[in-house]
Amino acid sequence: MIELVNIKKGFGDKVILPEVSALMETGKVNLIIGASGSGKTVMMKCMVGLMEVDSGKVLYEGKDFTGMEEKNRKEIRREIGMLFQGSALFDSMTVEQNVMFPLNMFGSGSLRDKKKRVMECLERVQLKDAAKKFPAEISGGMKKRVGIARAIVLNPKYLFCDEPNSGLDPQTSLLIDKLIKDITKEFNITTVINTHDMNTVMESGDHIVYMYQGRKQWEGSNKDIIFSKDEKLNDFIFASDFLREAKEIRQMEMFQQKDWRDKLKKD
Repeated sequence: MIELVNIKKGFGDKVILPEVSALMETGKVNLIIGASGSGKTVMMKCMVGLMEVDSGKVLYEGKDFTGMEEKNRKEIRREIGMLFQGSALFDSMTVEQNVMFPLNMFGSGSLRDKKKRVMECLERVQLKDAAKKFPAEISGGMKKRVGIARAIVLNPKYLFCDEPNSGLDPQTSLLIDKLIKDITKEFNITTVINTHDMNTVMESGDHIVYMYQGRKQWEGSNKDIIFSKDEKLNDFIFASDFLREAKEIRQMEMFQQKDWRDKLKKD
């Protein structure tokens, strides 16, 4: 798991994150959501060390990442997979070569072993037949899947995704969501996603941190959202009349389930 303990980050006189604490759980899709400027991107960058916190700690399995020497940080970074917003594929490399890139940088073993691992990952994202193609020859959704294959090729413990559905149509977005969720469960990865996509929130949000003006406003699961009374969260998630009506219908459906009635009584 990844734990944030009172992390604070600012630029000059402007404080972006005023002592935020949160827990990213293993084997779950952990979402960081919030409006633009809420601090979620800065929060993710602090978690992977792209930005240094001003105070507080980021713990990986209880180990203080913020206080580590660089050589020890590199060991943890080898266990991190990254899926970038724009896929960030190398145009001059084939799909196979793009996925092999982390293996060439950090892995060991023969070229044969590396190619075997690459094909395993491409098969997992259903792109084995596209191995020899270049990024310009495949669709946006396929590029995202190549990005996922590259992110998991080193068998990471942690997977960070920055707006994985950006620029995709709704149907392709659902496929990417399902793929990330399946991989998270299959390999017991701690997955952290920074997203604006409400389909991702409602379909994949095992654990959600809602940021508002740099602070953790709300924390819970996608099922908890349906019955949340937090006004700021509800205004953000259910912004339109259509979504508010859909929420009411979903509440009625879920309330008919006995386990949810019992949960509400306890709360």
